[in-house]
Amino acid sequence: MLLPQGLSHIVCHAGSREEYTRTREFYLAIGFKHILKERNDSDAVTWLVLNAAPASMATDVTIQLLFSTSALTHDPIVLEDTDTWEMEDVALVLAIKDIEPMKNRLEKIGARFRDHSLDGTPKRIGVLTSGGDAPGMNPAVRAVVRYGISKGCEIFGIYEGYQGLVDGGKFIKKMDWKSVRGWLAVGGTSIGTARCMPFKTREGRLQAACNLVKNGIDSLIVCGGDGSLTGADVFRSEWSGLIEELFKTERITKDEATQYNHLTIVGLVGSIDNDMSSTDITIGAVTSLHRICESVDSIGTTASSHSRAFVVEVMGRHCGWLALMAGIATGADFVFIPERPPADDWETTICNVAHRHRELGKRKTVIIVAEGAIDSALNPIKVDQIKDILTERLGLDTRVTTLGHTQRGGSPAAFDRILATVQGVASVDAVLRSTPDMPSPMIGMSDNQVTCKPLMKAVELTHEVAQAIGEKNFARAMALRDPQFAEEYDIYNSSTILDDDSLELPEHLRLRIGIVHVGAPAGGMNAATRTAARYAVNRGHTPIAIFNGFDGLIKGTLQDLTWSDVDGWTSRGGSELGTNRHVPGEQLDMGMVAYQMQEFNLQGLLIIGGFEAYACLMHLEKARDKYPSLCIPMCVIPATVSNNVPGTDYSLGTDTALNAIVNSCDAIIQSARSSRRRVFVVEVQGGRSGYLAVEAGLASGANTIYIPEEGLNLTRLQSDVHHLMALYMDDDPDKSEGRIVLRNETVSKTYTTDVISSIFKEEGHALFDSRTAVLGHIQQGNTPSPMDRIRATRLGMHSIQFMEQQTQEILTSHKNKTTPVELCKTVGSAVVVGLNNRKPKDAWWYERRPLVDLLAGRGLFSAGAQSLRS
Repeated sequence: MLLPQGLSHIVCHAGSREEYTRTREFYLAIGFKHILKERNDSDAVTWLVLNAAPASMATDVTIQLLFSTSALTHDPIVLEDTDTWEMEDVALVLAIKDIEPMKNRLEKIGARFRDHSLDGTPKRIGVLTSGGDAPGMNPAVRAVVRYGISKGCEIFGIYEGYQGLVDGGKFIKKMDWKSVRGWLAVGGTSIGTARCMPFKTREGRLQAACNLVKNGIDSLIVCGGDGSLTGADVFRSEWSGLIEELFKTERITKDEATQYNHLTIVGLVGSIDNDMSSTDITIGAVTSLHRICESVDSIGTTASSHSRAFVVEVMGRHCGWLALMAGIATGADFVFIPERPPADDWETTICNVAHRHRELGKRKTVIIVAEGAIDSALNPIKVDQIKDILTERLGLDTRVTTLGHTQRGGSPAAFDRILATVQGVASVDAVLRSTPDMPSPMIGMSDNQVTCKPLMKAVELTHEVAQAIGEKNFARAMALRDPQFAEEYDIYNSSTILDDDSLELPEHLRLRIGIVHVGAPAGGMNAATRTAARYAVNRGHTPIAIFNGFDGLIKGTLQDLTWSDVDGWTSRGGSELGTNRHVPGEQLDMGMVAYQMQEFNLQGLLIIGGFEAYACLMHLEKARDKYPSLCIPMCVIPATVSNNVPGTDYSLGTDTALNAIVNSCDAIIQSARSSRRRVFVVEVQGGRSGYLAVEAGLASGANTIYIPEEGLNLTRLQSDVHHLMALYMDDDPDKSEGRIVLRNETVSKTYTTDVISSIFKEEGHALFDSRTAVLGHIQQGNTPSPMDRIRATRLGMHSIQFMEQQTQEILTSHKNKTTPVELCKTVGSAVVVGLNNRKPKDAWWYERRPLVDLLAGRGLFSAGAQSLRS
């Protein structure tokens, strides 16, 4: 019995007769049948079909095989044994009940294959959460459970952390698909966590080992901080001795001792502090940052109203990540972190900074303090101490706010849901790859890619940070953090604190820099403008706001920006400068643009926007030969919810949009669940890019998504109806999970959101009905998310530095002369300032597309699939 999953129609072009014949033999060997007679002309054509099992509710797969001498010949993809073949874009996955005849046929024709047959003893994996709870732990457990089940494993939830491991019994429960329904949006950890002193003793670990063996578990996925992961690795290192002792004391049998002689440990870092080395970000840190920024933004309004100073203490233990990122994202006046203590006379420094900012017109003073903040002599810096200094020396009405455990609470942000999901999937793969001689791996994230690194090496590096701080080696402590940590600290100081003109460049190196917004509004545009303007002011440049896009440039609506003009812009959504989609050389006259740039003596141009901004840059660069005033450094900071600008992994606004979509989907799912047996078809933006649909699908738990990269046809819709029917037939009679389907706005002109909903309603056969929700412009968000604010700050500073680098040589050579009109003409002087050098055609996010369907149970709830699993 065959269950085709995924593609329904495939066209294969063979460039040689031999390749054509070999391909046809392969598909005939795995069960495809002829449906049309082969033509006898020069270009042979074969039509083959694979019929799905009658009870499977799956679709037939049809292949058209063409032999054409004009077809391009590609080298075959070489898949190693460690590769996950079924996750490849070109993979066709077939579930087969009777594997032996199929294997014989494949061996006969020399085809490579991998046997994933269940041998009757599925691997049993335990998952537990330990240490302080972190938002995102539930999505991680959900991913482990569902992906593990899809891989043929049995997953056991170990409740109450290591205490449940020691106590055993009811605290170790087998999880099924429904066990984790609705967990994506739930904060904290639903399987509980607790401090466990018994596990720190050998007797406690001996009992824990016994409980695991009796439950047939030989693999553990542990989600927690460095202490929890260290405990897990110690447990693994003692495992053979514990098993031997259990056998000698007759607590386990010889067969059990033989079968469970090795324990596999995989670590997931769940910590709001983001204090683990060897990973850029930990599960829960971004959501905690959301809570802090929401609180500080709220404090800002009351502080301005009363012209007060607020000293805010945030969590983080000995790590200043939360404090620093909150300082950047909220525009705090000063930040105290353990890794970079302030100068000896820090009391005078903060008073000078606060006084200078007040002189410039600020009505509020906000200082953020990490709970582990220290001075250069390692003495703790306390919030009450700072309050007294501001009150006594400056006479400011000062309040203290300790945010406390609100930083751990609430529903996980979209970023943490996605991070926890992809890392949970990677942890199961790590378990299945593990061998007894491999060190315990830790699943992390580096440069936007999931990583698998030695657990104890990461823990050792983490402990080195505290050691370096204790030895007053603060440079070493900063170096051991995420590589961007030190850079962002410098960016914060350079763009937030207006001090003693120490950053100013010599007169002859200073520039007049225009800043313009182009395209649709996106969260982070204002934050990028603020940083660029303030850093430019601190360097001695003149930042110039161009209002209402390039239309405003033509009309001459420009204004010099001062340091205080952009105060508070970090947390403002939309575009304070105004924006439109008009592009020079298309809707606007290039000659007028060039004339105005010369008229206002613009020596650098920063364009913040989406694909239209990219188009502006290309047109301006191409027109340089005709217009000398365009021979200046120009750069684009990508800002669009669609995330479709070449040259970057992320555009500003994407994280804000994802959170807006996910929050809306949470409310829609709640409505669907309350109404029982209802599917919502939710339309999201994104243009011709499926980024928002894929990432929001993962973060919201969508049952499927429709994106332009795949297209949409009636066969696909029929398959999705069957999938939904299977899910609802599997539901409890009086209960139903809220279900949604995400549709990109441009996926099809025929199958609109309303049409899809009508098809679902008609074909649901009373099992479910359907409604629609078009999110529209609310996806642009209100207040930018902390991640968009931080990315904007980095890119804003880099854009000014880029312009300085491009003009330094020619301005130095004209030190005592008139500044030339043409400052640079090279192609490299017009760039996209992005977070990585990727293009949409190689979109990193598309690799996650199969996970949306897999974690929604695609193919696992039909009668045929259930019989296979049993």
